Amino acid sequence: MAFKELDNNHQIYLQERIRNAYKTYFMLQKFCRNKGISKKLKLRQKNTIIYKTLTYASKTRILTRRDRKQINIFERKVYRRILGPV
Repeated sequence: MAFKELDNNHQIYLQERIRNAYKTYFMLQKFCRNKGISKKLKLRQKNTIIYKTLTYASKTRILTRRDRKQINIFERKVYRRILGPV
């Protein structure tokens, strides 16, 4: 298998993990947008549920700059939705 194919497979896998993390977030969207729940609890939920979905089975993978950038984009979107306008 060529390096290009390995990189492509890695990108496809990462996109799938990000999609699964978005699905998890949208299932918990009412919780995240509830103004009666503290931001601290919402961030804890993000770290324990949503981020674990994103990184599941990825402990041994090497992240490239592009991978890290995609993960950062996802995290910023979730932070903006949880914290709202600052």
